[in-house]
Amino acid sequence: MSILEIILQAAAESGLPKFGSAVGAGLAAIGIGIGIGKIGASALESIARQPEASGDIRANMIISAALIEGAVFFALVICLLIVL
Repeated sequence: MSILEIILQAAAESGLPKFGSAVGAGLAAIGIGIGIGKIGASALESIARQPEASGDIRANMIISAALIEGAVFFALVICLLIVL
C-alpha cells in the first residue's frame, strides 16, 4: 500500500470531501452572482451610452449569462457527485 493510498483513504474517512464539495458549491454560487452582476451592469451602461444598439446588447448579455450559468451548473454537479 502506497503512501498516496493511505492519505486518500484517511481523507475519505474524515469527511473532507463533503466539506470541500460544500465549499466548491458556495464558491460556484458566489461566482455566478458576481459574473452575471458584472454582465448586467456592463450591459446597462452600454445601453445608456448607445440606446440604438439595445437589442444587440441585450441578446449578447443573455447569451453570456447562459454560458456562465452552464459552467456553474457543471461545477455544482461535480460538487454533488463528490458528496454522493
